[in-house]
Amino acid sequence: MEEFGVTPGQRVAIIWDSSSPVEALKDLVDKIQALVGTDNRVSVENINQLFQSAHRESSFDVILSGMVPGSTAQHSAEVLAEIARILKPGGRVLLKEPVVTESGSNGRIKTAAKLPTALTLSGLVEVRELQKEALTSEEAQSVQEHLGYQGNDLLIVQIEGRKPNFEVGSLSQLKLSFAKKPDPSGKPSVDPATAKLWTLSANDMNDEEMDLLDSDELLDSEDLKKPDPSSLRAPSCKEMGKKKACKNCTCGLAEELEQEKKSSQPKSACGNCYLGDAFRCASCPYLGMPAFKPGEKILLKENQLHDA
Repeated sequence: MEEFGVTPGQRVAIIWDSSSPVEALKDLVDKIQALVGTDNRVSVENINQLFQSAHRESSFDVILSGMVPGSTAQHSAEVLAEIARILKPGGRVLLKEPVVTESGSNGRIKTAAKLPTALTLSGLVEVRELQKEALTSEEAQSVQEHLGYQGNDLLIVQIEGRKPNFEVGSLSQLKLSFAKKPDPSGKPSVDPATAKLWTLSANDMNDEEMDLLDSDELLDSEDLKKPDPSSLRAPSCKEMGKKKACKNCTCGLAEELEQEKKSSQPKSACGNCYLGDAFRCASCPYLGMPAFKPGEKILLKENQLHDA
């Protein structure tokens, strides 16, 4: 077990998939348990049930995925991110995965170049390839059965990565000092001659050669005129051509429209309203009122105003 780098007392997770031979899985678990101890230090997880296992972050010192002899497990970006989450800071992950060469690129199976990149993007560091070899006949058959790939450009790669020595989202205070450090040469930070050049003293103000401008002379007669109050007023909604009042209208258009609504006559849908109730619709606002002449102005109560 030296190639796995597992030492006594470590917590180890073994991840398997449906392509892993059962007897080979049991043999690997027994060997790891004998090395680290039997007090629940080895966890065996199916790769498709890894998210349901609900392990806490930073739970394992070592994670072995796809390391069961004969396994052809594929590690998605989500699986690699979950592996990085449950791995302790400084912990190691060791995995095996079948890959294809660049010339025989397959959408479902990664290339040999993309597998290390996938581990790096999941948050692992010091990613390195440990071994690359051709598949055995049993592994090739497993790839064909579980992944549906029949190409002859398959390799199986063993790769290692580590989690950084800090947890994702951890905080660390930076020691920053904004105090000015003295110049080792002993020279002042600002050249006195430069400082004097940009300094205006009271003596300079009395200097006859100093030409100062009077700020009042910068204003002409137009600037001193009081503006017409009407020119400062914002245009009303009506002046801007609006037919509807703005929300929280302050120019008076809302009140004007409301007044027009109250004083307007309701439109007749049938044209017989003036003849009396016998000729009026069931929803006529003039129901119950005497007949009137066409065009005669009739005042209705507000609760009677609705479209006929």
